[in-house]
Amino acid sequence: DHHVNYGSGSGLQDRVAFVQTDPSQHDASIRLADLQVSDTGTYQCRVKKNTVAVHEVIVTVQEKPATPQCWTEGHVTEGSTILLRCYSR
Repeated sequence: DHHVNYGSGSGLQDRVAFVQTDPSQHDASIRLADLQVSDTGTYQCRVKKNTVAVHEVIVTVQEKPATPQCWTEGHVTEGSTILLRCYSR
């Protein structure tokens, strides 16, 4: 149908577009821009001619970890024991 169905409340309207300007020329690929964790889900391609063909792709967007915060516990002297603690949100 030459259109993208974004689903309800998905926030994809300004970030999804066909790769080719005319998807009827045998390439209905889409490009997802500025991926967000909330874009994780099942995406579906439906091609209609005489019949309907459907293909689903599961997309999982993982979040880049934050820079860890690290610190030591104990006295940093030769022969002593210390703990190196690291935490990331």
